[in-house]
Amino acid sequence: MRRLSEKTLPDVPAVVARPAYDRATIRPGIVHLGIGAFHRAHQAVVIDDRLAAGEVGWGIVGASLRAPDTYDALTPQGGLYTLAVRSAGPTRHRIIGSVSEVLVAPETPLKLLERLADPAIRIVSLTVTEKGYCHDPATGALAEDHPDIRHDLTSNLPRSAVGIIVEVLARRRAAGVAPFTVLSCDNLPANGETVKRVLARFAALRNADLGRWVGDNLACPSTMVDRIVPATTDADREEIARALGVEDAWPVVAEPFWQWVVEDHFPSGRPDLAASGVEMVGDVAPYELMKLRLLNGSHSTLAYLGYLCGYETVADAIADTGIAGTVRRLVGDATPTLRALTGFDVEAYKASLIQRFANPALRHRTWQIAMDGSQKLPQRLVATVRERLGKGMAAGAPALGIAAWMRYVTGIDEKGAAIDVRDPMAGRLADIAREAGPVAERLAPALLSLSEVFGELAADPRLVRPVTAALASLYAVGAKETARRFQAGELAL
Repeated sequence: MRRLSEKTLPDVPAVVARPAYDRATIRPGIVHLGIGAFHRAHQAVVIDDRLAAGEVGWGIVGASLRAPDTYDALTPQGGLYTLAVRSAGPTRHRIIGSVSEVLVAPETPLKLLERLADPAIRIVSLTVTEKGYCHDPATGALAEDHPDIRHDLTSNLPRSAVGIIVEVLARRRAAGVAPFTVLSCDNLPANGETVKRVLARFAALRNADLGRWVGDNLACPSTMVDRIVPATTDADREEIARALGVEDAWPVVAEPFWQWVVEDHFPSGRPDLAASGVEMVGDVAPYELMKLRLLNGSHSTLAYLGYLCGYETVADAIADTGIAGTVRRLVGDATPTLRALTGFDVEAYKASLIQRFANPALRHRTWQIAMDGSQKLPQRLVATVRERLGKGMAAGAPALGIAAWMRYVTGIDEKGAAIDVRDPMAGRLADIAREAGPVAERLAPALLSLSEVFGELAADPRLVRPVTAALASLYAVGAKETARRFQAGELAL
């Protein structure tokens, strides 16, 4: 079967949407670091809309910071790829054309730096996951002892997103070129403030004047992004190839729902994002809290409990009444920690979560969501507990999510089989689990002592007690029965 490309695009069935513009006229205005599935199913789709509306100066140059997989898949296709939107109804296919070029940072570092230094690039966006910011998740500060940071401070060919951006900002400053806007699209608390903090600190470590310049001149608006995007499988590729009549080496699959909330601060200009449904606001924080604590907190809890129960996908897990009830209780427990949102229906958003998780057409693996938990828990669950305790409330459902993470990162499931734990702290987690053994009273305090994850709550009995009780239940009766007992009110946390 022939590959998707400009040449084969006319052969694709007319029912499949495609770029409504001449791609030859598009000029790059955005460099995106971390061009994975989420970006291509979310931000790149909005930019595709803006190009179709005639804003031709906002094409995307994508950059992979590690592996060449996306480059290898998209370059022969001229950057074209398919978005498959799946629900209980028929799948909707759309070919996206907003990505004009893909680079691989380790293979062509100078080329990436040249693209970023181009004055035409006015936005640098990122989806590099929480761990890609080389920061301390508990404090938001730059992790100055991170291997990539140590490398980048002594090299003009940096390998971290932080090092790359600051190197290019230094070059633009020296050339008298205005800085671009840095737009984090990752699930970080106050992601704009966080990326500004780590960039300014890294710049200051390189040169005090550069650090001040970055602090004074760099715009880093905060954002909130929301769309469920499972990893693409070979079965997805086969289904999409049948629908298109041509092969797409790396399509992306997503749910119908999407949301993008952006702080409107772009000194170097931006496309008309609002015209494509993006919510441009003065303060993203209330939206961010809502998403992190309702959707992401639920997603992580569901993933750990679901995996321990033997459920491969989110839809399988949410079909379990105990897990569904636990998710509902977690959403309820997180609600008092949210901030007021004017003109947004939070109750409708909450009601939609179970339906979104239950989407039968998405095969979102619990194992995929379970990755990098040490980086995700601080903002998804620990922050909720912190605020609940500050309001005089019990830890509640987040304590069960934390305990399920602890049981998961021991690396041994309920049947005695090994779990492939993917986490930057996997080695330390395994050592702690091995030393403590499968005893909740030892394991829970030992893992809670990780200040990078739990901060000042590490020894707080208001967290230690419920997490230990939940972990003891997971060991005694398993995840399925523990979830059932919790949702039934038989396990108090």
